[in-house]
Amino acid sequence: MLVDSFGRVATDLRVSLTDRCNLRCAYCMPPEGLDWLPKPELLTGEEIVRLVTIGVERLGIREVRFTGGEPLLRRELVEIVAAAAALRPRPQVSLTTNGIGLARLAEPLVRAGLDRVNVSLDTLDRDVFVRLAHRDRLRDVLDGLAAATAAGLTPVKVNAVLMRGVNEHEAAPLLRYCLDQGYELRFIEQMPLDAQHGWRRDDMITADEILGLLKESFDLTEDDPRERGSAPAELFLVDGGPQRVGVIGSVTRPFCGACDRVRITADGQVRNCLFATEESDLRAALRSGASDEELAQRWVAAVRGKKAGHGIDDPAFLQPSRPMSAIGG
Repeated sequence: MLVDSFGRVATDLRVSLTDRCNLRCAYCMPPEGLDWLPKPELLTGEEIVRLVTIGVERLGIREVRFTGGEPLLRRELVEIVAAAAALRPRPQVSLTTNGIGLARLAEPLVRAGLDRVNVSLDTLDRDVFVRLAHRDRLRDVLDGLAAATAAGLTPVKVNAVLMRGVNEHEAAPLLRYCLDQGYELRFIEQMPLDAQHGWRRDDMITADEILGLLKESFDLTEDDPRERGSAPAELFLVDGGPQRVGVIGSVTRPFCGACDRVRITADGQVRNCLFATEESDLRAALRSGASDEELAQRWVAAVRGKKAGHGIDDPAFLQPSRPMSAIGG
């Protein structure tokens, strides 16, 4: 088992398939993009499947979520999903994506065994989308959402980040749209994971502010907190339910004490937290001929050193050198 020194057990594995992305969202990277990882540094499809297999068969991983960058850019994505879904005990297999290309890939991914999908959608306004993402691709995202529903990936979950002076006025319209379409919306506080290191706490729209914006148009009642478990989102029934909205207060309402996640970056590093400043290299051992048991023990040792929390409120907090696109959400 992947157990840290505080007794938390990691059962939810996030695997980044690439650091590349076809959007340039302002809270993640600059408009000109980033220097992507050289291809030889990326894990191959076979290496990814081997590590996922070790996690599931030897270390108690029960959910595998593929992330990026943008995972739909990975050519072997369908094959990787199929390999994960074929493992025993079978893990839940999910995907976090910006939705561009999902209209084409939703059905093949479902046939491969994909169970769930989270799609990022920060605005319904084309001009605001271009301002945020520096690409005119809103229609592609909306088409991807519709395709995911048609393919049976329900309930489709939508992730939204509100930015002050940009799209906070869309909190209620986004929720209304998702309710009408049958999507489950999650608002996420903007986190200090941008490549520009321009995040400022005072600029962030907090969970309390998000709830205040929503309550101007909807009646929200807290869902049973006992059902939350290790899930990052606080859930609220909308207008009496049964539909719900979630708020992920990663900064102001941290859930570190119940965290069950561990991450593998696209270049084969174990990260215990999005905000970690240290990593443990599995790629080098994998490529030097380490056995599955040796890789498992290295992974166990890496997780054992997980810190109690992300430490954003600590005066000594340092933003990770890697941005979200290079870590994998």
